[in-house]
Amino acid sequence: MISTTQRRYVLFLLFMVSVFNYIDRTILSVLQIPIKADLRLSDAQLGALTGLAFALFYATLGVPLGRLADRWNRKGLIAGALAVWSGMTAMTGLTNNFTSLVFYRVGVAVGEAGSIPATHSLISDLYPPTARATALSIWGLSLPVGMLFGYSVAGSLAGAVGWRMAFAVVGIAGLVLAPILLLTMPEPTRGRFDPVPVAGSTTPSLKQALRQLWEKKAFRYLVAAGAFHAFAWYSVNSWNAPFYVRVHGMSLAKTSLYLALVNGIGSAVGMYLGGRLADHFGRNDPRGRARVVAIALFAMVPVALVQYMVSSTEVSLALGAISLTLMLVYYGPIVAIAHQLVPANMRALTSAVLMLILNLFGLGLGPLATGYLSDILSTHFGMATDSLRYAISFAVLFSLAGGWMFWRASNLLPIEILREAEDLSSDIPVSGGVAEVGEANIV
Repeated sequence: MISTTQRRYVLFLLFMVSVFNYIDRTILSVLQIPIKADLRLSDAQLGALTGLAFALFYATLGVPLGRLADRWNRKGLIAGALAVWSGMTAMTGLTNNFTSLVFYRVGVAVGEAGSIPATHSLISDLYPPTARATALSIWGLSLPVGMLFGYSVAGSLAGAVGWRMAFAVVGIAGLVLAPILLLTMPEPTRGRFDPVPVAGSTTPSLKQALRQLWEKKAFRYLVAAGAFHAFAWYSVNSWNAPFYVRVHGMSLAKTSLYLALVNGIGSAVGMYLGGRLADHFGRNDPRGRARVVAIALFAMVPVALVQYMVSSTEVSLALGAISLTLMLVYYGPIVAIAHQLVPANMRALTSAVLMLILNLFGLGLGPLATGYLSDILSTHFGMATDSLRYAISFAVLFSLAGGWMFWRASNLLPIEILREAEDLSSDIPVSGGVAEVGEANIV
């Protein structure tokens, strides 16, 4: 039994781990300009570095590590992952060419792959289904907070001590947190809100678990929806800083400050409201959780297109705040919906599969394809200044497909959630029951 105070402490520690996760990712995007000049890299290489090279290892290793999290001590796995990626971030400043830079970023990806599936599983054992999207969104606020610190700290550190030392400072700070997490964080009982105690149920094999996921049509639509939207979001996130420096002539310091504020405040508002609205509209009708996301994406796309096409810097910056707010509405609901479709001993793996597709297609291809398209427009069509304007706008259109698939998934949720509950209930032993269902408060 975990008290309310302990639950808040666990959520806070998981939040801080994730903050360092996103700081480590963001600083590379911010420092692309000095890194490109120092190492003489192309836009395509930068896109591969911030996208495919990271996502390939981060996403694929998430599946076996998610499987491990469904069977093993989750806080130990998260602490070890934090130590690995923070150490590799600290060493990134030692790079002297593209190959070594890829090596260090792959090391970061290997570490970070072990964190998010285990974290999702832990949070689903801290909060019941009726409050889970909100709880995941509160934890997800680590993304805008991490990006806020990443954008602001990276620019300041690079100006003061250079981009190499900036990586060292951020990596060492993350290493300090790992032993604190390992020694002080309690771990909740697995499946404490499920109708079937995990201790009395058999964990399916990897093949069985993957087959169960594939058989859920709502999950397939959910994964496709997240992948298309992730393509747009990661492209925007990776290329916003170069866009405002090249197209609008803003300084790196001013661009860094703007992106820190927009990602720190706007994204936080969108993420938190997304979770709250999803839980509110999904309380009596599970379709509401997915439809909140679909509506947000349909509203975001036209705003973002004007943002990248308008000539006025002030108007572009204002619209950017709106579009980034709407982009993050999906963050908590997509995991909460996926976890409601599966039992507790499959949730880390379910998150890992979800992250695998989102990151391979979104993080892996989004920044790379956008950078490659920018290179083509610049080299073959003479758009030296405006190439990013059109390349990012093309990427944003993928969110329309994502919104449509979220809506399609919503239509299937009532039937598939009920079917999962019936399957679990049929296996309840005589002494079984729902554990701690009264703990529905958020904090």
